[in-house]
Amino acid sequence: MSPRSLIVLFLLLISTHPFHRILTNAAGGRWQLLQKSIGITAMHMQLLYNDRVVIFDRTDFGLSNLSLPNKKCRNDPNELVIKNDCTAHSAEYDVLTNTFRPLMVLTDVWCSSGAVMSDGRLIQTGGFNDGERRVRIFSPCNYCDWEEQGNGLIATRWYATNHILPDGSQIIIGGRRQFNYEFYPKMGLRNLYGLPFLAQTNERDIENNLYPFVFLNIDGHLFIFANNRAILFDYKVGKVVKIYPTIPGGDPRSYPSTGSAVLLPLKNIQGRALQAEVLVCGGAPKGSHIQSKHGNFVKALDTCGRIKITDPNPQWTMERMPQARVMGDMILLPNGNVLIINGAGAGTAGWELGRNPVLNPVIYRPDVAVGSRFELQNPTTVPRMYHSAAILLRDGRVLVGGSNPHINYNFRTPLFPTELSLEAFYPPYLDSKNNNFRPRIISPPSKATIGYSQRLVIRFQVAIAAKTASVTMVAPSFTTHSFAMNQRLLVLGNEKLTNAGTATYDVQVTAPPSKNLAPSGYYMLFVVHQDIPSQGIWVQIK
Repeated sequence: MSPRSLIVLFLLLISTHPFHRILTNAAGGRWQLLQKSIGITAMHMQLLYNDRVVIFDRTDFGLSNLSLPNKKCRNDPNELVIKNDCTAHSAEYDVLTNTFRPLMVLTDVWCSSGAVMSDGRLIQTGGFNDGERRVRIFSPCNYCDWEEQGNGLIATRWYATNHILPDGSQIIIGGRRQFNYEFYPKMGLRNLYGLPFLAQTNERDIENNLYPFVFLNIDGHLFIFANNRAILFDYKVGKVVKIYPTIPGGDPRSYPSTGSAVLLPLKNIQGRALQAEVLVCGGAPKGSHIQSKHGNFVKALDTCGRIKITDPNPQWTMERMPQARVMGDMILLPNGNVLIINGAGAGTAGWELGRNPVLNPVIYRPDVAVGSRFELQNPTTVPRMYHSAAILLRDGRVLVGGSNPHINYNFRTPLFPTELSLEAFYPPYLDSKNNNFRPRIISPPSKATIGYSQRLVIRFQVAIAAKTASVTMVAPSFTTHSFAMNQRLLVLGNEKLTNAGTATYDVQVTAPPSKNLAPSGYYMLFVVHQDIPSQGIWVQIK
């Protein structure tokens, strides 16, 4: 029996197993296949304010299944595989029409990073081979394509992390054999800045400190987690201002052990008692990477660590997930819950180094009692293993794609072949039974501009009488390798709710007061009524 047949048999068996059926019946959410193939695999994804998603994989593994238009070809004498390639390794997916078009990247974007600037442009950095010091720009406009800036980086960046800063610039941290950081655009007289923490968390021959989890704290410093440790870092002067305890158990959580992390929703943003919390979930136990290479696939971690990074004496609180998971993605939903999706139950990141696909997403509710925060969701039928990705869309769905981009797009011989499809996961709030509870924003119009600390009136309609409502702002993420860079959710709260007519209401809120809380740029704004979010609108804060 072929490996592909074994996978199909495995999926059939688990879907009919009595225990699995009980979980499915008790779970929520549903799946939709959007595209059987977009011709490339979704290793990296970023949603832009025109409701289009930029997707790309890598250039150094042969011809893709998506041709470049108008007889275009990528001629690269430095390419390692095919120097004259007339196929695409990037695509733009239009969410509103469920269509896609090919794009052309000029150098290798394998395992790169990026962030969206305040004007809506995607600035994408690094990669492999001739792409390792490149800066690429993609503008959200009709028929736009990638632009490249020579060697725009000082250091080579492969497996680095990017984050938008309060001043609108972008910091680029780490990468393979890089224990430093730099900025885009470049800052000051010095261009490269040392970060010894990355050397301290580096494991010889394994690393486990790549794609570090980075979050902008409410004080303007950066929370940086690598391997099993974290610091609060003042990047302006290069000083560690706080050292956090090692996560209990001491197991690594960043690539290639590959857990995931989120900054939990920021609430009470106008008050003085504002706190920030980080949640780190899953990953692979210490030594798993070497064990997997020898054919021993160790069970993934089933724990999450949660820490208040603003506390004077912060400590980790540990929780247990319903399933062990490595290579999972953690996505903030508009109502403040966290979706944990994709990945494997054993092994580690790398081609065919993971086993036991985790097909059921999990929703984590951060505000309910410990012990009842996790809720298992209905499963997909598509394993999403190494190099899968997920992002939140403005309509509340989660776009899911990618998995195992093998050399020459191998669809047959690997246990988990290259996956070119796109799916959407519909969280339970999109179930038809919630239609009467779902608000619809009437004003302001999408792409409205708002100012810091500005009083806003959001008008919405809802069929059920509304007694309360909240407003959230979500920054769209650049997702790759199980980490959604720049993901951020702010709860604007409900200062005053008034009836404005038949099934129509006005909710008064105040925009975030500072760029430390919300760096300038585009956010999706939602009204949430009884835990059911509206479709979002785009707003630009500046």
